[in-house]
Amino acid sequence: MITQKQIKIFDEKISNAESVVIFAHKNPDGDALCSVAALGRLIELNYGKEVICMYDGNVPDNLDGIPMRRDMRYFEHVDENIPVDVAIVMDYGIERNIGGPQKFLKKAKFIIEIDHHMNDDKVGQLCIDDTAAAATGEIVYELMRKAKWQSDEMVLTLLMFAIVTDTGLFKYVTNGKVLRIAADLVDSGVNVQCIINELANKPRKTVVTEASAAANAEFFYHNKLAMAVIDNKQYKNLDGRGETVLNLLGQIHGLDYIVLLKEQKPNQIGVSLRGRFKAVDKFAVALGGGGHQFAAGAVVNDTLDNVKKRILDLFKGGIK
Repeated sequence: MITQKQIKIFDEKISNAESVVIFAHKNPDGDALCSVAALGRLIELNYGKEVICMYDGNVPDNLDGIPMRRDMRYFEHVDENIPVDVAIVMDYGIERNIGGPQKFLKKAKFIIEIDHHMNDDKVGQLCIDDTAAAATGEIVYELMRKAKWQSDEMVLTLLMFAIVTDTGLFKYVTNGKVLRIAADLVDSGVNVQCIINELANKPRKTVVTEASAAANAEFFYHNKLAMAVIDNKQYKNLDGRGETVLNLLGQIHGLDYIVLLKEQKPNQIGVSLRGRFKAVDKFAVALGGGGHQFAAGAVVNDTLDNVKKRILDLFKGGIK
């Protein structure tokens, strides 16, 4: 729960800052990108500050139409010599997930973090975290309401984008709070149908690549575990994290776990894990990553074959 003390510190630091930068984890998903943009817009509206919202990695094509997308700056296009009074890092999980913007984090006079991931090694001096939140966008919404900030259509739409993406179109909701927030956003004029249609708009090459990966998935442990692979040659066609692969396989009756391996580079494998009804976060942690109970991931620096074997060994002891 956000406290008045946290709001007071946030207000004081932003009010007195001449330079503010905001960023999230590398290869931002909808929650990361939209939470950054929404908070940047809220600071602009309520404090009259120009904020630099930046990112590292690839942004999914289906997020190109979000409000303020053109104001988001790739971190290498930001002068690394600029002073940073306040850095706000959002939805980052663990520090190594931040990527290039870390150099702005390290030079900041004050660091604020806003996150809903489990993390025992926090980077913020002010930590506005809530591991019970379904999305970082939910925390931004609560901060906005409790601080009594002015908002606009762009902010509210961005918050709905954040919530819809990180809940998997509300599939991963475990309590009613985020649904009540979504209802308030709809009542405030947000068109959730347009948002879902926007998220379903992908390039043909991406859909073909993801469908092929799902069609060629392998099944293990009495068909309880499905594993799909996108090799380095096909990875360039991937838009975002391969959610279509995970969603297609997740519809299979009797399946408990879904794994997607993405060969981002030789000896660098992105691992996405989903559990239909059983937790996968412990497997992600064992691989050096993290995430949520039913949706987690990691990046493993090893060959594709070795990572595949390692995952099969991990699940061998965890599948009942």
